[in-house]
Formats: sequence, structure tokens, C-alpha cells
Amino acid sequence: MKKTDNHYLEEKILLRKEVLTLVEKPKILECFSGKGILYDNIDQKFEITRIEIEKNKSQKSHLCGDSYKFLLSIDLTKYNIIDLDAYGIPFKYIDFIVNSNFKGYVIVTAIQTGMGKLPYELLYKLGYTSAMIKKIPTLFSLDGIGKLQNYLYLVGVKSITGYFTNRKNYFYFKI
Repeated sequence: MKKTDNHYLEEKILLRKEVLTLVEKPKILECFSGKGILYDNIDQKFEITRIEIEKNKSQKSHLCGDSYKFLLSIDLTKYNIIDLDAYGIPFKYIDFIVNSNFKGYVIVTAIQTGMGKLPYELLYKLGYTSAMIKKIPTLFSLDGIGKLQNYLYLVGVKSITGYFTNRKNYFYFKI
């Protein structure tokens, strides 16, 4: 499937609007800002810090560079929403956030691309070994959202809300 910045755009915007209604004074850290269209289409007051790696992709980005490196150095307690609208499955971001002192909502785009390979770190955290994965790698590509949901459950996230379509999943959860 072709990689685009606006696939399921309406659903992505509706998901963000829903999360914004759950927070009194929204303070958002948007880790993959792109052109900024997800929040530009929302008519509600909020504070936002945008991060985008591609220079000149948007004039709206506050920080330009690797969003994971920024995430490691930003005081996450200043935010009550972290938005991870990334290509693929942003597992290292999720893992860092759920193990940090962040309290609030995390909005995630999790897409199994290509052959559907899942991040090995996710599989390791679920108890799979390198030897198991190496022996039958395609077996571990099945039900990516289920595996991600199992990981979230293990770290204390009991429910996720969103749109789940085969290998493209748009959801949020609260920590």
C-alpha cells in the first residue's frame, strides 16, 4: 500500500478531537508534525509543540530534527497529550513514554508496512527470543495490533480506543 501523509485523514482528525475533549487545557507534543494538517483542522484552543525531521516540510514545526532524540530530552510532564502519527509502528517511542513519568493521553498511528515485520524490541518484551524469531520470522508478523495491545496491557494500559483496520491502526490510550 502506498505511504501517504493523509491516509484516513478524517478518522485521524476525529480521534484527535475526541482526545482534546478529554483534557481540560490541552498541551500537545506532536512528534511527527509533517505539514501540521492534523491539528490545523481542529477548531479548539490548545498549546502545541511540533517536531518534524524534514526541513522545510512545514513552517509550523517548532523543533526540527529527530523526534526521538527530542523526546529523550524534553520534560514530558509539561504535556498531557503526546501524538505519535508515524509511519510503521513507533514502538520505541511508546516504550519510552510508558516507562517515563508522563501522565496523560498518547495518540498513536501504528501501521504494519511491507511484509508486516514487527519491531524486535516489541517481540522481546512479550517474551519471544531471538532464536524463536529467527526460526520462523513470518509467524511473528501476525496480529501486530494484538501484540502491541498485549504489550500495553503488560505495562498497565487496560484499554485503547480508536480505528482498527487490518494493518492500519489509529488509536489512543491513557497512562
